Amino acid sequence: MSENVTSTQATYAYQDLGYDRVFVSLDGTDSQLKVLDRAIRMAANDNAELYIGHVIDSTALETAGTYPVDLIPTLERSFREAIKDEVELARSEPNIPKVEVIVKAGRIRETLKDEMLDVIKPDLVICGARGLSSIKYAILGSISTFLTRSTTCDVLVVK
Repeated sequence: MSENVTSTQATYAYQDLGYDRVFVSLDGTDSQLKVLDRAIRMAANDNAELYIGHVIDSTALETAGTYPVDLIPTLERSFREAIKDEVELARSEPNIPKVEVIVKAGRIRETLKDEMLDVIKPDLVICGARGLSSIKYAILGSISTFLTRSTTCDVLVVK
């Protein structure tokens, strides 16, 4: 240890960061379990409620004009099944007073903001960095960038 660093500076003890409601935005990619794991840890560390949000992107479906009526419920079931074990783990964590999974269909940005974040009013939003190609990024933009710019709370982007 450097002589310039005191022992209290070098020793980091647990400290409640003041988060009461943690919202995690999951995108259905392979990295979503890593992002969800981080959200569970953050919520447990702060005794915070955990809200798990996922938006089924309807943009492609709208462009096609029509889609099978059971497609959205099928995609929702698939998403819930993919995170089932982690949700059970979060619900069994005594330091997390509430766990809620919210799945909506719509345009990702508007649905996240209007139907999830504006309703829940989280203290912390956690999301993943999808790593879109340059072309897709130029066209679609980044959800993590959108979240950092459009929310008034802290945002943690997990890579």
